[in-house]
Amino acid sequence: MSQPNPPSAAGRSSPGSRRAASAAPRSAPQSGGRRPVDLPPTHTGLICVALPGLVVSTDQGQLTGRGLEGFYRSGRRLLSRCRLRVAGREPLAVQARMTAADRARFVGTLRVSLAPGPDPEVVVERTRHADGTERITLHSWAARPLRLPVELDLGTDLADLGAIAVGGAGADLPAGVHDAGLRWTSGAGAASVTAEPPPTDAVASAGLLRWEFDLPPGGSAGLELRVRPDGAGPVRPVGRAATSPLSPVQATGDDPRVSALLRTSIEDLRALLLRDPARPGDVHLAAGAPWRCGLAPAEALAAARMALPLGTGVATGTLRALARTQLPRGGPRSGMIPGPLRDAGPHLPPCCTGTEATLLFPVLLAEARRWGLPDPDTERLLPAAERCLTWLRNTAGDGPYLPDPQPGGPARCETQAHAHRAALLGADLLDACGRPGGAELRQWAEQLRAAFRQDFWAEDLGGGRPAAARAPDGRLVPRLGAAAAHLLDTGLLGGGTHAPGLLDKAQTDQLARLLGGPALDSGWGLRSLARNEAGHNPFGHRSGAVRVHETAVAVAGLAAIDHEKEASSLLRGVLAAADALGQRLPEMYAGEQRTEGSAPLPHPAACRPAATAAAAGVLLLTTLAGIRPDTPAGTVTLRPVRTAPLGEIGLTGLRIAGAPFSVRISRLGLAMVEEAGAGLQLGA
Repeated sequence: MSQPNPPSAAGRSSPGSRRAASAAPRSAPQSGGRRPVDLPPTHTGLICVALPGLVVSTDQGQLTGRGLEGFYRSGRRLLSRCRLRVAGREPLAVQARMTAADRARFVGTLRVSLAPGPDPEVVVERTRHADGTERITLHSWAARPLRLPVELDLGTDLADLGAIAVGGAGADLPAGVHDAGLRWTSGAGAASVTAEPPPTDAVASAGLLRWEFDLPPGGSAGLELRVRPDGAGPVRPVGRAATSPLSPVQATGDDPRVSALLRTSIEDLRALLLRDPARPGDVHLAAGAPWRCGLAPAEALAAARMALPLGTGVATGTLRALARTQLPRGGPRSGMIPGPLRDAGPHLPPCCTGTEATLLFPVLLAEARRWGLPDPDTERLLPAAERCLTWLRNTAGDGPYLPDPQPGGPARCETQAHAHRAALLGADLLDACGRPGGAELRQWAEQLRAAFRQDFWAEDLGGGRPAAARAPDGRLVPRLGAAAAHLLDTGLLGGGTHAPGLLDKAQTDQLARLLGGPALDSGWGLRSLARNEAGHNPFGHRSGAVRVHETAVAVAGLAAIDHEKEASSLLRGVLAAADALGQRLPEMYAGEQRTEGSAPLPHPAACRPAATAAAAGVLLLTTLAGIRPDTPAGTVTLRPVRTAPLGEIGLTGLRIAGAPFSVRISRLGLAMVEEAGAGLQLGA
């Protein structure tokens, strides 16, 4: 998991960052006797997101100012405390739930009469929205009219999310009366809370707003709070715009979890959409909330790629935004898309996400073109893709492997898979656009395949396994983890065919067996490190936890090579996890073995929502239909999972070449196109 983006969780990651990144600080003892700093836990929080707006609450509904609680805008906490008292008492919390990606509803009750009995007469409903509004409604079921005093205790520190994450939040600031509410100021800026109807009393020194409401029997009354940065209007999230780049795809079928997972995944993706500051017309996905509400290049590209069935708009915006960060000509890293380091677990040094992003760029462009990216957009982005491919060839040099960017670092299995796919899909893209260089890329990819099958395969009594990495002296790191699934992610070429993989047929079949085996398959998804490996930790984000993105990649890859039994098992595991987690998939959860009646254990520092996890939900379900478009050729090929592991499923509102596309898979695993754009033909 990559590091949060301090000092501003809403800002772009520093392009030159070289930090070994982990969202959860190390628990090992630190020098000088200092205790490690833990991130505030988020696994029980209700996180409403409509970037750049964010609000974090507990299931009690009250905002107490502890931990991460509060309303945020662009990484700044505008309101940390919002405690409601009715008739001098706090309501008893009875329910808290998310109603959408950007909204949460809290219900509490009060007894206000002196009559005997346990029944409450007043229901208090609070609806909290990431756009900075909260609606509080009182419902009376008393037999007589009530006059209820209502009081809100408000406060804030105007702290930055990055500072809060490491325990650096400040003390509450003094408030001043402002308009119909209160206002706070500091060197970091200012924020205000206004109310409708206006309060009857405001005590700035105590941060209090007060009202009195008359409620007849069966009557209701309420107020609305608006939390704003000084001089700012309401949040205008990209995902809620009428021109949202993500199509509102719907799923129906025998399994009711399918519809809920797809709906929640698309809501989470929309909540994480951001406009690029340099070009507001370009939108991309933030990595995840609450820790990484900015652009993480590798994850933004990976998520946009998995979300291509929803349209090419996010892919276009992401590619444009990252093309502007590409390093200029003249140095050894020329053409690279910079990115921070990412922790790689206990057996390997941190890896460079910039390498992954640079290799994903031409892959996303090539596949977006197959899904219908208009030719003018392809032409504008092609020079940046060519620079990425030139960087690949220059960095690999005469050797068969793409080396680690750190001197003396190992050649990583996952990196070779990304490089091989980039070379083949990049060559296909160059040929299709009449650009030179395709033959050279294919020749290097062939050289890489031949060497990899010999050098990266670790033989053992169980049939062997791909090594996680190869040291410069030839020693292998034979650790088995979910990252090996990227060897099956080969990408789409023309005509809906998959590019050849790095492994031969026997090695591929063996890898499929390993991915479906009990050491890796937890029953909830793939462990990032097999449970029988040294250093395994079910909560380790690279040493045993289930990372949803990698499991989705495995399901898609296994289905493509006809290992449907293993693909179906992993798919059902993630669906069961999603069902237990309210359909909102976090970026990871513990890799504890699934047992009868159990539920996945949340990771306390995981982003939820997360772009790759939400997009993985889209990939998991569209994999069942096996949609392989080739818009330039005017065809689409369907390769559905023949065993139909979830029964009948229908997907409506997909996008190919900007036109609606709908498909239904029967219980017999047969695909039928129900809607398609004019001129699109079904391929063989």
